[in-house]
Amino acid sequence: MFPLRPPAGLAAWLAGARGGGLLALLANQCRFVTGLRVRRAQQIAQLYGRLYSESSRRVLLGRLWRRLRGRPGHASALMAALAGVFVWDEERIREEELQRSIDEMKRLEEMSGMFRSSGVERHPPEPKSQTEGVEDSGGKEQPWEMVMDKKHFKLWRRPISGTHLYQYRVFGTYTDVTPRQFFNVQLDTEYRKKWDALVIKLEVIERDVVSGSEVLHWVTHFPYPMYSRDYVYVRRYSVDEENNVMVLVSRAVEHPSVPESPEFVRVRSYESQMVIRPHKSFDENGFDYLLTYSDNPQTVFPRYCVSWMVSSGMPDFLEKLHMATLKAKNMEIKVKDYISSKPLEVGSEAKAATPSSERMSEGSCGPARIEYA
Repeated sequence: MFPLRPPAGLAAWLAGARGGGLLALLANQCRFVTGLRVRRAQQIAQLYGRLYSESSRRVLLGRLWRRLRGRPGHASALMAALAGVFVWDEERIREEELQRSIDEMKRLEEMSGMFRSSGVERHPPEPKSQTEGVEDSGGKEQPWEMVMDKKHFKLWRRPISGTHLYQYRVFGTYTDVTPRQFFNVQLDTEYRKKWDALVIKLEVIERDVVSGSEVLHWVTHFPYPMYSRDYVYVRRYSVDEENNVMVLVSRAVEHPSVPESPEFVRVRSYESQMVIRPHKSFDENGFDYLLTYSDNPQTVFPRYCVSWMVSSGMPDFLEKLHMATLKAKNMEIKVKDYISSKPLEVGSEAKAATPSSERMSEGSCGPARIEYA
């Protein structure tokens, strides 16, 4: 008796398996199943979009994120499909981040004698850095190396382990402008479009009424022949009149309303902390500032080239910021007073975040080559 002959399709499948194509067939099946699940998630998202308001979707998504957090894969495919909203519970800048920056300033003030001597080549050792990723393979912090030492401006850097990049720190003093004016000029996005020629686009995307954090999209020119870079980042500022200190913290995030564009190179690693300590008060000339900064501009240039660009660009940026503050001080241009602005009132959890009206009214300009503020 002759054996039964399998159907043509099954025979082809078996032949493919015998020829080493079984793994490829299984991979195709997995992609098919994954695609079905993602499409199903998108359909669910569309249904929720019709049934619930934007604020309700934020609450729902936040709860889903907290429940799925820590599970294998972090449910990334589902969250990506549902992401029509920004999860403020995970991304807002918290009080601890602001306080860490202030503590760094306090430590440097305790060592202020070091800044009055111009022959110092090293940053004094610190107990712990506020920024992760600057330790060597043995868990030991990298030392700070002085790059620039001027009368009112000192710049250090230290390598970020596992990369060709550096973290930078600036300690400086201005005596001809007030802390309030300097702080406001950094925060005013509309004014920056006028004094910073490198800005292509700068707009506030969304604000969080719980913490005062806001998400911004910044597109900036880079030196030729490099492509322009764009940053999506969250920032938060605080003014402590009792302790006479101001702080501004920024770091990169992802936002669903600002997808990556082929016109620009997206910078996904970026952090900046600026602390300002008035010599007397917010409205009297004179203050010290501490700026800590790092980013990965996604260049193919060697470390020394990137370091040179940042080291030379940072003083130039700070001088432009200083000149812009002087113009504002002389009332040549009106700048919004962020310190006197009343904080937004918190309504309920459903109103925890609101899209920015500034986004609709702004033009097509934005921030500079390096976001130092």
